[in-house]
Amino acid sequence: MLSVSLAGIKLENPLMLASGILDQNGYTMKRILEKGAGAAVTKSIGKEPRSGYVPPIVSVIEGGLINAVGLSNPGIRNISGEIKIAKESNKPVIGSIFGATPDEFLSLAASMQDFGVDAVELNLSCPHVKGVGTEVGSDPSLVKEIVKTLKGSLRIPVFSKLSPNVNSVLEIANAAIDSDGLVLINTVKGMAIDVYARRPVLSNGFGGLSGPAIRPVGIRYVYEVKKELDPLIIGVGGIENGIHAIEYFMAGASAVQIGTALMKYGCQIFSNISREIGEFMKAEGFQELDQMVGAGIL
Repeated sequence: MLSVSLAGIKLENPLMLASGILDQNGYTMKRILEKGAGAAVTKSIGKEPRSGYVPPIVSVIEGGLINAVGLSNPGIRNISGEIKIAKESNKPVIGSIFGATPDEFLSLAASMQDFGVDAVELNLSCPHVKGVGTEVGSDPSLVKEIVKTLKGSLRIPVFSKLSPNVNSVLEIANAAIDSDGLVLINTVKGMAIDVYARRPVLSNGFGGLSGPAIRPVGIRYVYEVKKELDPLIIGVGGIENGIHAIEYFMAGASAVQIGTALMKYGCQIFSNISREIGEFMKAEGFQELDQMVGAGIL
């Protein structure tokens, strides 16, 4: 009843571990998959190891958290072993990558494909690192070229993760429309001030806001892009229970990713939400998950 196919990738349920949360270590990803996640997305990986920003890099606030980790990662040459361990779960693993040019994305994606991932997710939306992320993902012509380059060279699906921090999400979504699916949304650019220290809380100044505070934003963008362009969409942002996930489905998402909520609810959140979705479907007369996708679009 909860199984879903995303560009040919079979998931036993539509709940995925979002990139950036407990996903740099293979054993942690494997544990989360065994605890009920339908798939896992790795930490965003670049060409070379990156240490990221100095602490403080996370601020817990009412409604979620703000982070500016700085895309810290071990580099593409050091992630293959972690993917191999995660794949022992016999569930899909998606490799998240970031870069500055089409060739850089292609090199990273080809390596991920060689490592055995089931798909790649293009991080076109990190809001707090110069030269990559949103700076790449706000240029429609560059986004279109990146997607075209990868789609013409890879055997595995390509998902594009887009930013709410751009002038027109629809324009960027249209530029990335040849992806096998769009991931909406990444974090919203935000900031917190320590009023006693009289300075920003995070070392980088601003960061990305995630958690329940951004759920209405994520639902809005999923709804808008699905209604206007009708791509396959994976929804992200502020999901903590089954009703939250169902909101995303009815806005047009075929699956959802969960990240910040693990901090509050632990790995059990995936099995809990799966149960809640199943209970809702039974009570409301839905036989298949697909029947809910886009059901709320006017």
